[in-house]
Amino acid sequence: MAVQLGDYPTMAELEDFFGHDRFAEHIGCKIVEGSVGHGVAELTIEDHHRNALGIVMGGAIFTLADFALAIASNVGVEPSVSINSSIDYYSASKGSKLIATCNVDKGGRRLGFYTTDITDDEGKRIARMTTTVFRSPA
Repeated sequence: MAVQLGDYPTMAELEDFFGHDRFAEHIGCKIVEGSVGHGVAELTIEDHHRNALGIVMGGAIFTLADFALAIASNVGVEPSVSINSSIDYYSASKGSKLIATCNVDKGGRRLGFYTTDITDDEGKRIARMTTTVFRSPA
């Protein structure tokens, strides 16, 4: 059974469905947009996101990227879970917000391949994550 979201869900539908992601909500991830094969989420950087060096913790960046992936890989298709993710960190953010934009590279019946680019609100490239998901038919 496909996730109960159409190809172009409203923001209310996205928030209703993905609002149950307690960890993403806990660290402050917010949905910006979502459609089949596409998801955007953002995170306002706060002190609790920073590590001992004063830069944003890699785990916070990964969680934001994973949340954008969840949107892109679960709208209008069978439920998906990631089975492999790889992230490259390019630079520390100088901005006040991180934005993760995920797009499908190749969607399939059982496997999907996605790339998530993370930038800050100053346009600086922060990281890139590539992920393989498994689609689990009901």
